[in-house]
Amino acid sequence: MSNPVGKSSIQCEPFGYTRDGRAVMRYRLNGAGGVMMDVLSYGGIVQRLYVPDRTGRLDDITTGFLDLRGYEELQPYFGALVGRYANRIANGRFTLDGAEYRLPLNNAPGNIPCSLHGGERAFHNSVWETEPFQEGDSIGLRLRLESPDGDQGYPGKLRVLATYTLTPENVWQVDYEAECDRPTPINFTQHIFFNLKGQGAGDILDHQLELCADAFTPVTPGLIPTGEIRPVAGTPFDFRELHAIGDHIAEDDEQLRNCHGYDTNFVLRPPIIPDEPRPAALLYEPSSGRVVRILTTEPGIQVYTGNFLSDNDMAKNGKSLGYRGALALETQHFPDSPNHPEFPSTLLRPGERFCSRTRWEFTIRESNA
Repeated sequence: MSNPVGKSSIQCEPFGYTRDGRAVMRYRLNGAGGVMMDVLSYGGIVQRLYVPDRTGRLDDITTGFLDLRGYEELQPYFGALVGRYANRIANGRFTLDGAEYRLPLNNAPGNIPCSLHGGERAFHNSVWETEPFQEGDSIGLRLRLESPDGDQGYPGKLRVLATYTLTPENVWQVDYEAECDRPTPINFTQHIFFNLKGQGAGDILDHQLELCADAFTPVTPGLIPTGEIRPVAGTPFDFRELHAIGDHIAEDDEQLRNCHGYDTNFVLRPPIIPDEPRPAALLYEPSSGRVVRILTTEPGIQVYTGNFLSDNDMAKNGKSLGYRGALALETQHFPDSPNHPEFPSTLLRPGERFCSRTRWEFTIRESNA
């Protein structure tokens, strides 16, 4: 696999049909800086992400499936756009302007039902309208979706535009915009999984992580926030300095037990400039030299260490993903915010325009020292 550095291009090809007959397209974004992405119109899914290591070798560093059936039948949200509400809502219920709304109960950690990632038929398994574009040496894809009033129990018609941009500097930027005709809670994220050694190349416990977060939101055994904002100092959740993910993941800690590892929303430090992306996380893998730096306008980032992946989950190269074989870093608002008025609001009202931006910067460290 190679991509001529200095040239950007976009290619498009059919990827198949959903079980209900909807055509799905695949777009290859060949970035001028050497990074390549394959993006599906189904779920806005990043199917492949090729990034060079310190020797120049390109590897696919994200999880996914070779065909559409994998995404329809087995999808653990690999690489997908997630909404209307990313993460969990307790009991699948919230109250808005005096009315109670009920959502599908499609997840039950600790045998406690909740609504996860927008419901059973949500952004991740919708076919989006797609429009490729090129602006100078930057290339990308505009993805549009209209979610009708009552979709998965949520009020109001919601129009969403997600824009993927790949720059010559090997930056992948995702911009979200949304408008509604009735008040509704929203929370969008990109649910890409990383293994910077390459898919199927072992677990991610040796990856080193730094988070710009002084606190996190503890959860119940049902993975619902308690409402507390807890400092990370003196806990296994302190990633304020770069260190290996595996350093503290096996400690005897109630929150680690509840989450079976890290499946945790971290509270990011406030931005210095309002509405401008600020540093959120840095992920580094020493053997390859690959680095991902994440900046976002969102107030939180969910760190999920693949605690429910297993040897039965296969990589696209035929290897087993294995337990903790990939890591998700999901920029977002906090879980269950509609039921926690003390959290940053996720409410969008008519006449307002929601805007959010997250950037993934792919670089190399020449030495693993």
